[in-house]
Amino acid sequence: MDYITGIQTLKKEKNAVVLAHCYQNVEIDNIADFVGDSLYLSRMAAKTDADIIIFAGVYFMAQTAKILCPDKKVLLPDLKAGCEMADMINLQQLRNFKSKHPDIPAVCYINSTAEVKSECDICCTSSNAVQIVESLNVPEVLFLPDKNLGKWVEKQLGNVKVITYDGCCPIHHNITTDEVLKAKKQNPETKLLAHPECKEEVSALADYVGSTTGIMNFVKNSSGEKFIIATEKGVLDRLKRDYPQKEFFSIKENLICPSMKLNTLEDIYNSLNNETFEIKVDSDISKKALKCINRMLEVSTAGVK
Repeated sequence: MDYITGIQTLKKEKNAVVLAHCYQNVEIDNIADFVGDSLYLSRMAAKTDADIIIFAGVYFMAQTAKILCPDKKVLLPDLKAGCEMADMINLQQLRNFKSKHPDIPAVCYINSTAEVKSECDICCTSSNAVQIVESLNVPEVLFLPDKNLGKWVEKQLGNVKVITYDGCCPIHHNITTDEVLKAKKQNPETKLLAHPECKEEVSALADYVGSTTGIMNFVKNSSGEKFIIATEKGVLDRLKRDYPQKEFFSIKENLICPSMKLNTLEDIYNSLNNETFEIKVDSDISKKALKCINRMLEVSTAGVK
């Protein structure tokens, strides 16, 4: 079956849009209306006038879309598409973390559940984490669940103490300095582009540190011809496709998020055709989490020029 044509037909019939994260299988871009990082996709979810949102991503992303669009039907093609980082903190663990550091605002990475977002002050993504923490104008913040992103933010600002929860993205956290140095030695005269979910010592070796969209924009605007990519393989695949005249190298072969690769064109077709699997969020949790997300969007929008 031609799933691409089938999906495009169903999208028109059902007034549906497909949001796809940059870590998805690259062929999904053929049917996606919007492809990007978490901040961009959050903005698109908030703006869409579609009746159905298909989220080609992982569970917390679909949850976020549902929180932003409570009156729309939000579908996740594969319910097994979760996030190891988001699963590292639950509501009770958040409360315990906050109780040890009372009266300090809590910033949660978008890679967290609706329940966690509902008891944090503001949300952030890797695109805007520095801006969000700075906007609070306080000497200390709690940051969760990603300790690497939190400490990277602390280093960028210099005047804010970032108290981090002990969570991480296993894909990025497992990149080592030895692997980076080896890749740089094997590929001289290349620029290293890294995601801030990498460990601090890895980020320190990078020529640029930024979100998935940030990395792709860096390549787009750079006169350089060779790049080492220190993030999930989906970004590397898209860069190779979009800039065939340039050379790209991965730190190692297994930089793959298994959950992000679960969604297929067939899954998306079946999800849209049968309207499965619908994501629902408790209304009270959703209202509280919405304040956390909207506060982020307001700060980020104010910073857009």
